[in-house]
Amino acid sequence: MMKIKSYEAIALNVPEEDPLANMPEEEGRTRPVVILRLLTDNGLEGIAVTFYAGKLNGALKKTLEQMCELVIGEDPFRIEHIVANLRNSTGDPTGAGGMFSLALSAIDIALWDIKGKFLEQPLYKLLGGHRDRVPTYASGSLRRGLTDDQAQEAAATLISKGFKQMKTQMALPGDPSPADEVRRVQVIRDVIGPDIKLMCDINQGWRPEQAIDIGNRVEDVGLFWLEDVTRADDYQGLARVTKSLKTPIAGGEYLYGIAPFHQMIQAHSVDIIMVDIIRAGGVTQWMKIAGMAEAANLPIVSHVMPEILVHVVAACPNGLTVEYMPWMLELFEETPEIVDGELVLPNKPGLGLKFDEKAVALFKA
Repeated sequence: MMKIKSYEAIALNVPEEDPLANMPEEEGRTRPVVILRLLTDNGLEGIAVTFYAGKLNGALKKTLEQMCELVIGEDPFRIEHIVANLRNSTGDPTGAGGMFSLALSAIDIALWDIKGKFLEQPLYKLLGGHRDRVPTYASGSLRRGLTDDQAQEAAATLISKGFKQMKTQMALPGDPSPADEVRRVQVIRDVIGPDIKLMCDINQGWRPEQAIDIGNRVEDVGLFWLEDVTRADDYQGLARVTKSLKTPIAGGEYLYGIAPFHQMIQAHSVDIIMVDIIRAGGVTQWMKIAGMAEAANLPIVSHVMPEILVHVVAACPNGLTVEYMPWMLELFEETPEIVDGELVLPNKPGLGLKFDEKAVALFKA
């Protein structure tokens, strides 16, 4: 029986850049992350990345290391058993949010990578393999801090690179009027034309009544969805917005674990379920949420890390599109290719990813 033999967790500071449209970023800004290598006694290595701890990244690394100690000697195929043991060993059988989920996700993803490598199958096929290409949208370039001219330039660049879907932001800096908010998405629509799918992220920046007001004003722009329009755990407030607007509402990336998604679905809070695999607790929990969404006749979309999330979105029938946020691409030797606006699933086993050792050495914290 194969067993987990050892692990290595490394804290990194990954540069925050915009390789998609080359729009200016704050010089020298970095994103703290922790990478994980989980090794078996027969020489297989599962890898993963976790983050969101900010200046507490050292604490996340320590949490991950302590949880990995509890995995040593375990059978990597018994993922639910390992997850249950980790929850019980950390004092909360329901699974705490915060550092626990951020660390759990890395372990879970690495275990699935090992499983795929052992069986010599890509992850998306192990999870169901519904399709081998998925639509993707450019994210991270059309930021709210840009001028209108910069946003238009970035949008034109994304079009030239073949993207057929892209996301911008409202809840602009300062004290913008509703007209200012609408103007931002309109100037982008003017450049990209009517056929490109345009999403817009609010990042919880509005109250429900603001979302209803501005959402109605922006309806003629033809947004594919409005995202995280108000506080993520205000399920009733989100439901008011969703009921009031014709534009679909997406949300869920800020939620931890699977239980909040049950509440969100029951309250009819959103039209599109968005799941962050790191906050959810990994591949295992992401697929459970996808099942809940499918049962409620709702599509599901990913949040960041397209190089990993492409597998889970491709695996499930209700997977809609993959957010192509290039935060972590530099960490890997090779990532899935985009062809005609779609991500092509890799045929390599597991995640189909390998850390770029030069990048790891360069970004080491």
